[in-house]
Amino acid sequence: MTDRSAHIARAEAFAALHNSQNPLVLVNVWDAGSAQAVARAGAKALATGSDSLAKAQGFDDGEEIALSYLLHVVERILATTDCPLSVDLESGFARQPDRVAQNVRPFVEAGVVGLNLEDQVIGQGVMFSVSEQSARIEALRAMAKDMGVPLFINARTDLFLQQPDPSKHGVLIDDAIERAAAYREAGASGFFVPALTDPHLVERLVSAISLPLNVMVMTPHVDTQAWARLGVSRISQGPAPYRRMMGDLEAYAQGIFADSA
Repeated sequence: MTDRSAHIARAEAFAALHNSQNPLVLVNVWDAGSAQAVARAGAKALATGSDSLAKAQGFDDGEEIALSYLLHVVERILATTDCPLSVDLESGFARQPDRVAQNVRPFVEAGVVGLNLEDQVIGQGVMFSVSEQSARIEALRAMAKDMGVPLFINARTDLFLQQPDPSKHGVLIDDAIERAAAYREAGASGFFVPALTDPHLVERLVSAISLPLNVMVMTPHVDTQAWARLGVSRISQGPAPYRRMMGDLEAYAQGIFADSA
């Protein structure tokens, strides 16, 4: 169990970093070592990415990793860094609201200050209805209030991820606006739209919702001010850092083996 006052202070500090004038940039991590490296580089906060963390432990993404194993990795990150930590908990490893809250509670007890909760039904290729997802968020907010922690619930919508053709993302904006409004009412702290990259659509979404907007930018150079001009408050790197590091490691090993052949 973490120190409650310090935990609350970290959670409040993390929430305050979501600023559309100076967006929070998160280089997503997957274990204690990567977390320490990113923290040393000057990170204001840390966030795990589900794909990276799972694959670093030999699992596929999509809640294949055991929840207890995920918690162990998160505890090691918390034990070795002082940065506020948000955890990607995919769809909460359950469908029912009470089970989602039950699954998330140990992570909050460990000291996590934020989480991502997505609105797709893992492995089925369909979305939770707005009312279903709202009930899941409500359960998380109730759990966090019971614990006295201002948990940052980053409500992720997979609307845009499930439509691989970016030219068709415009027709999804109204649905995204509806979901953002409902999720905010349910207790969400932020709204995450991975795969939405069109600046005009991002700006339109920002102007229509009341939650800090989180986008995903999977490039090594992030034009923070350009995103700030659109009103974005948070920029995530997703699996990009892990993929880059694994590519570099493989190339390094190939060079060693080639030299020793």
